[in-house]
Amino acid sequence: MTVALSTDFLEAYAGIPRGQQKKAREFIEQFQLHPTSGGIQYEKLHAGQDLYSVRIDNAWRAIIFHPPQGDVYVLCWIDHHDAAYRWAEHKKFAVHPATGALQIVDAASVAPPLAPAAAASPALFEAIKDKHLLRLGVPVELLTRVRAMRGDGDLEAAHPTLPQEAYEALLMLAMGFSLDEVFREMDKSPAEASIPAGAGAEMVPAGIATADVATALEHADSKRRFFVVHDSGDLAEVLNAPLEKWRVFLHPQQRKLVELRANGPVRVLGGAGTGKTVVAMHRARFLAEQVFRGPHDRILFTTFTRILAVDIESQLRQICSVEAMGRIEVVNLDAWVGNFLRKHGFRYEVVFGDEDDVCWRAALASAPPGAALSADFYRAEWEDVVQAQNITDVDQYVRAPRLGRGTRLARESKRAIWPVFQEYRAQLNEHGKREYVDLVREARSFIAQSKTVLPYRAVVVDETQDMSAAALRLIRALVPAGANDLFLVGDAFQRIYRHRASLGQCGIEIRGRGKKLKINYRTTEETRRFAISLLEGIAFDDLDSGSDEARGYISLLHGQPPLIEPCPSFTAECDFLADRVRRLASEGSPLASICVTLRTRALADAYRDALAERSIPVFELKRDHADRPDQVGVRIATMHRVKGLEFDHILVAGADAGTIPLRQALPEDDAVGRRNAEIRERSLLFVALTRARKSAAISGYGAMSPFLAAAAVATAPASERG
Repeated sequence: MTVALSTDFLEAYAGIPRGQQKKAREFIEQFQLHPTSGGIQYEKLHAGQDLYSVRIDNAWRAIIFHPPQGDVYVLCWIDHHDAAYRWAEHKKFAVHPATGALQIVDAASVAPPLAPAAAASPALFEAIKDKHLLRLGVPVELLTRVRAMRGDGDLEAAHPTLPQEAYEALLMLAMGFSLDEVFREMDKSPAEASIPAGAGAEMVPAGIATADVATALEHADSKRRFFVVHDSGDLAEVLNAPLEKWRVFLHPQQRKLVELRANGPVRVLGGAGTGKTVVAMHRARFLAEQVFRGPHDRILFTTFTRILAVDIESQLRQICSVEAMGRIEVVNLDAWVGNFLRKHGFRYEVVFGDEDDVCWRAALASAPPGAALSADFYRAEWEDVVQAQNITDVDQYVRAPRLGRGTRLARESKRAIWPVFQEYRAQLNEHGKREYVDLVREARSFIAQSKTVLPYRAVVVDETQDMSAAALRLIRALVPAGANDLFLVGDAFQRIYRHRASLGQCGIEIRGRGKKLKINYRTTEETRRFAISLLEGIAFDDLDSGSDEARGYISLLHGQPPLIEPCPSFTAECDFLADRVRRLASEGSPLASICVTLRTRALADAYRDALAERSIPVFELKRDHADRPDQVGVRIATMHRVKGLEFDHILVAGADAGTIPLRQALPEDDAVGRRNAEIRERSLLFVALTRARKSAAISGYGAMSPFLAAAAVATAPASERG
């Protein structure tokens, strides 16, 4: 027998009262084991629709889809008696004749009123043949409605009634993608000679058995909305967190990447909200459960920041069996390096960035007096040129390219300032210190020279864009080259640190194995457009010496554009933030689903105190601690801290001209360095805004950030632009 749950059922189950939920769960668990039990009384609802009502108690009913052929039972809905019957009244479950996926169609949605449109407006999809619309997943019953669409408003209104695969395809067509591009993106074939034009039951391609629901449930598009329960452990997993769909319901493109059998490293690009981290986590699970199952096999899951690794490990434990989790090690890379070197007798204090002022002050005393270069220049030169290229002597430095550095240096000038870097390294050695990148190199060197054999069969990397060249070379050294060895996900649009490296130049060959996720499931299209407009005109790389572009990324959700609220004073801005929080809470948003994010730690502290003074409960997200769902309060955090998180509502506060971009982050004596720093500041604001699922607002006092004016113009309707 095949027992499955629909996403509708899980949403309905999550919404019933907790006391009733316990009784419903007991019924579901028994139903999963014995759907044909004599104690379950099936009441047929409508002739020809194969829908049944089953009794949970006097007041509550579950709706079951049970086709006449095959032992298939799908739990579709749960509700009060009358409400459950109303839900089922117009529902039809059918295997799509052109795709083979199981779909749900609401007969009441076949011909609802369309948005007002001029009578002369051309049909939105008049150039697309019926057979191609069907191949893209449009239900036969909805062809007439799709044909009648005259504008984007009609398509958006139909979103709740269209199967997800059909809506995605139609949205891409409406955005101007060619039919061939849409077929490629949806991984579907346009050529089906056995599907004639027109609509009807005769349009059944060879090989698709529309009565075989069990096979249809295994279709990639069916798996978006139905979960086949294989055992009680599967059932418990989804019932414990019925609204966390990322655990179970993957997009076909995501599932294809998760289950890819690759001959070498795979790189996955994806914009904010496309589910890169979800794919990476499910990939680790797949490798641990299906590929590397030996008693000593290990999969390393690593990322750049410590707190993201903590979050990922917690989420992996929710989707992995104990056995699989025993084969997965989750740790951010700097912690892995520190642990590895300590284990092998290395004893150094780690220095991150420019935090060691003592060593730097001593080094700067070696600067030639006539050079007229600032301390910021030397720091950037050290990080972007000397450390980035692992330069160890003056001759290497003289020959080294300085791409991305604006201040030109003659060979004589480079020789003159080299003693600063030489002295800094000497100071670090004298004090028993190493910068993190030095430790990364030492770990890689030790592995190579000692021929250390590590237990890893695969490495999964999240936020690859934040990794330095040294880090990527180490990652390549952690696992033998071979099938399914490296899986790297990232997005250069979200690069908020200085690192920029090419996978190929670091020994990671991805030719033919570069993939891309384009569908945004988190952020509304309005917020996405606003956020991406912050990066307009900036070239971004694909992590492998190529280029990436924003075209092709789309969001399936809609809402209001981000609100920009300039305030006359700090007090007025905090009043605005408090009022917005209260309004969102009054509309049903839990406080924990609202986050106020600031550019710096000091600002976060100031706004935290101001909100607390206004009786707004606040919970601070700190650098090295995960969020605590049991803590009530609006979340407040720096913009760096919210990377990798998501909230229903984001409030970017303190967005004034001196803070975004942060004045201290922009070098004054290096035009190119200043431009690069400004791009990172733009990316940081982009990251903060794209944490929002439902709404985003930006506030400040005094002169607002110069980034905002251009973004507001770029996303305004054409009629409002100057």
